Amino acid sequence: MRKLHYIFILTCLFLSFKGRAQEEMTLKTQDTVKAVIDPNRPARAAFYSALVPGLGQAYNKKYWKVPIVYIGLGVGIYSYTWNQKKYQGFRDEYKRRLDGTSDPNHPIYGGLDNDRLIRGQKFHQRNRDLSALITAGIYILNIVDANIDAHLMQFNVNDNLSLKPDMNQNQIDYQFNYGMTLTYSF
Repeated sequence: MRKLHYIFILTCLFLSFKGRAQEEMTLKTQDTVKAVIDPNRPARAAFYSALVPGLGQAYNKKYWKVPIVYIGLGVGIYSYTWNQKKYQGFRDEYKRRLDGTSDPNHPIYGGLDNDRLIRGQKFHQRNRDLSALITAGIYILNIVDANIDAHLMQFNVNDNLSLKPDMNQNQIDYQFNYGMTLTYSF
């Protein structure tokens, strides 16, 4: 009798859930946000950055890079003008010595012989030219950075491509092996 009682209770329970199981459920689809890819965006960022240094970085909304660009260009231009001024000073003193109009009691150039004046000219001329090359390199790097950053802003990053650290135990000597796992799923 007791078994019959349990069977009756279980049957009632299952029958009571039967009505809930037949309830219709609707699935709501989420709106997918499709990234708009603008093929002219990298070229536009590079053009802006070539026109006014740092404008391409501002166009890409990487405002923290703008002071770095101007500091790099400012240091390069300052180094160029300082070395140019020093080069002119050594060259003018050497010319005055060749003319015979130099002052032997000059506080900077008075104790230098002609060979040191020539070496001073060459040193500052080389540093001036190097400063010009570095400044041009920073300017070009500014343009390339704006272009690459605009390209990478349109790059699709999702979970299908992942790189994560991996640690497994070697079954022969029970040592742990460390490495990186690159996962690419379609």
